[in-house]
Amino acid sequence: MSLPESASEFMAGVVAKARTASRRIVFPESRDARVVEAARRLAADGVLRPILVGPPPDRPPEGVTFADPAQDRRLERYAALLYERRRHKGMTRVEAEATARQPLYFAALMVAAGDADGSVGGAASTTADTVRAAIHSIGVAPGSRLVSSFYVMALHDRGFGHRGLMAFGDCSVVVEPSPSGLAEIAMATASSARTLLGVEPAVALLSFSTKGSARHKQVDHVVEALRIVQARAPELHIDGELQADAALAPLVAQSKAPGSTVAGRANVLIFPNLAAGNIAYKMMERLCGAAAIGPFLQGLAHPANDLSRGASVEDIYHTAAVTAVQSVQP
Repeated sequence: MSLPESASEFMAGVVAKARTASRRIVFPESRDARVVEAARRLAADGVLRPILVGPPPDRPPEGVTFADPAQDRRLERYAALLYERRRHKGMTRVEAEATARQPLYFAALMVAAGDADGSVGGAASTTADTVRAAIHSIGVAPGSRLVSSFYVMALHDRGFGHRGLMAFGDCSVVVEPSPSGLAEIAMATASSARTLLGVEPAVALLSFSTKGSARHKQVDHVVEALRIVQARAPELHIDGELQADAALAPLVAQSKAPGSTVAGRANVLIFPNLAAGNIAYKMMERLCGAAAIGPFLQGLAHPANDLSRGASVEDIYHTAAVTAVQSVQP
């Protein structure tokens, strides 16, 4: 089955926004040929200004900047920044300097220091290492308590979500969120949908129960998450607990959740735990031919995203464009 048209349209729109923003995105894995080629294309297309961490080759691609930790005068400043952020965890100045030299940390510290607008890593590193460097160096956003992730799901049926586009959270990072964690994921994913999809989010907190149809502590968690969101972000268009059919199908919504302004028209789905979210997005890929674009991190003070180690040049190109668009938002 071919990719949904909504996927191509979404990425074309993201690339256009990134080109207008002209952001600086840093890549820690300059020795990976895929990363170098993606950076070359991004520069040639005028999508963003790529920075690669590492010594420059004899013939660097036009428009691509290189930053070598072994030679860069900013290393001392980056090490001091990392030390201030991690000394309460026992990190020494010597350890901070050694850590700041590592490409994943050097890239993230460039972002933290304002010398880059976002980072994209993971083509040759584990997710754990990539996310750890981002959290330690960049930190969480003001007012946030949790780093999570979301996918943009592109569907063939444009009747769902925003012309066939939806945001799913969290399907790859937080395993068993508490009610407050679930609330954080909901608010962050709503903001991500607003930024990347250009839509006012209609957020459904999913469960196996709709409006008290079942009783269980897992349902209670979702209900409590709704209460927290409504207290912290009363302007957000959100409802729960909702079963998936009640969140997506107008006729079912009329029966199961009459009067809800989200049921039957949700464009952001928040899953109660990682198992549910991961299973759901993979089933939609395999059974419905949907395209899962991402995952992208959210909740950081500045954008940083993780790649699959099997990422293609095109994947890296598009992830960088998304990162650039994320960095435009305050």
